[in-house]
Amino acid sequence: MGSRSSHAARIPDVDSIRRETGFSQASLIRLYHRFQALDRNEKGYLSRVDLQQIGALAVNPLGDRIIDSFFPDGSLRVDFPGFVRVLAHFRPVDDEDNGNRDPKEPEPLNSRMNKLRFAFQLYDLDRDGKISRHEMLQVLRLMVGVQVTEEQLESIADRTVQEADEDGDGAVSFLEFAKSLEKMNIEQKMSIRILK
Repeated sequence: MGSRSSHAARIPDVDSIRRETGFSQASLIRLYHRFQALDRNEKGYLSRVDLQQIGALAVNPLGDRIIDSFFPDGSLRVDFPGFVRVLAHFRPVDDEDNGNRDPKEPEPLNSRMNKLRFAFQLYDLDRDGKISRHEMLQVLRLMVGVQVTEEQLESIADRTVQEADEDGDGAVSFLEFAKSLEKMNIEQKMSIRILK
């Protein structure tokens, strides 16, 4: 037990990170070790190249977009708190997470709405608050590759946007996106068990 506390002491602002992300101390220690392993040159931050070393991201068709989410302001580096904030979106929802949350406190990063916001920004490349047909088509191309013809992809993109676009503006807003996924178990689909 003493060694676990000493590991946590090496994590800067561990208590505020724990409150913000909902990760347990043990999870933060594991993530800190992972962060340090990715930071091969011991710079104290990760770059895009460091994150590209994660095997699961290398094979994920949206891997580059997920990596982009670690650098929201266009910076070229992410520190440990920023790294953990992004990963917190994938933390499974516990029963205790739904319990007695103070309404004055910010919504947990792993809440359904924050998971949906995270997913939405993977599609909304130009950050205009809407997913256009063109953006939908780009994501579909990444996800299916050459297995489907361009005409089929265009048809799928058109149908997807058309079905979700309630206001008829030819694009999908965040609220339309959230509504179109209301029956999907986002909490489970956007969770990585090892991040408990």
